[in-house]
Amino acid sequence: MAAPRGRDLDIVLYGASGFVGRLTAEYLAQHAPPDARIALAGRSESKVHAVRDTLGGAASGWPIIVADASDTDALAALASRTRTVATTVGPYLAYGMPLASACAAAGTHYADLTGEVLFVRRSIDANHEAAVSSGARIVHSCGFDSVPSDLGVLVLAERIAADGEGTLGTTTLSVRSLRGGFSGGTVDSMRRQAIATGSDPAARRIVADPYALSPDRAAEPTADDDADRARRFMPVRQDRRGHWTAPFVMAAYNTRIVRRSNALSGYAYGRDFRYDEVTDCGPGIAEAAQATAMASALAGLAAGMSFAPTRALLDRFLPAPGEGPDVERGGRFVLDIETTTSTDARYRARVAADKDPGYGGTAVMLGESALALALDDLPAAAGVLTPATGIGPGLADRLRAQGFTIEVDRR
Repeated sequence: MAAPRGRDLDIVLYGASGFVGRLTAEYLAQHAPPDARIALAGRSESKVHAVRDTLGGAASGWPIIVADASDTDALAALASRTRTVATTVGPYLAYGMPLASACAAAGTHYADLTGEVLFVRRSIDANHEAAVSSGARIVHSCGFDSVPSDLGVLVLAERIAADGEGTLGTTTLSVRSLRGGFSGGTVDSMRRQAIATGSDPAARRIVADPYALSPDRAAEPTADDDADRARRFMPVRQDRRGHWTAPFVMAAYNTRIVRRSNALSGYAYGRDFRYDEVTDCGPGIAEAAQATAMASALAGLAAGMSFAPTRALLDRFLPAPGEGPDVERGGRFVLDIETTTSTDARYRARVAADKDPGYGGTAVMLGESALALALDDLPAAAGVLTPATGIGPGLADRLRAQGFTIEVDRR
């Protein structure tokens, strides 16, 4: 099912003057079809104009829409004009809900870059039924959080099903290589969520729940909850490979998106599907020390964000919202997702790209997500969805065309 027709725009990029917003605007200017009807939006007309002036070509004539993230009337008008909205304006817990709700009400497809459990849980509660009624696809996490994880598991499951090898069992994403920047927006999202959970026990329970984003929490397992929490900050030695692993900073979020995809797909990955993400440090003594240091640093960052005095101290050293490198430096990521199926077959999916995951890579992922939602004939779906359930394998095809590796092999 394609995006709603009868609109004068195909895509509105909201937050075009932010760092990732500018990269996404540049990507769309270079890669969108010539006849795609695209507009740039933000709260500052002059800043959005300045971005448009750098794009050249057909993009120099793209319309500009001015709308503040808290102006519900302006956001409703924006949503009603376009088939799809892509937004880079975060932290979404602070600024994202009015736009997501406007799109859900208007039947407008939506893609964002959130990595915030609380925001997505609240969006599910506020917007899912409205989006189902209107036909909107509200697709959260269309950047490095959580496209590689979500699509990697999807293509893995599809290959296993095609081979007649049952469903997925214990499945682990291992970060083999990761080189890139740490954005101020990501830091601010962590900060905002830490503040919210510090004053709200219910919010703390949501963030701690491995299945917090499930459409039916009562149908999900509970036995591995404690293990999920413990693995967040502890080095773990893998039995099969003998490698030391450290926590992956995005695992606490990505795992919940992948588990939601399984539930939304009618448990197509299997009822025994268990999913985790780690950083592979290697097999030696030095690698064990590295894994321990990484785990300690992540635990320290989480603890520091939880208290106002230490949060203020960390703010002196961590990047501020909207900050990024002066120029995009060479980046790369290589992620392997390994599973043993219900028939004891072993498979591996690899998702990789020679791009900075948080900047250039994310701009490609968000840009292609928006193009797919606006222009592709997608299988019927509506509601608050995930990249796997809201866009699906067509997004993997689009990313492969842009140089991404997304492949599955039997081990």
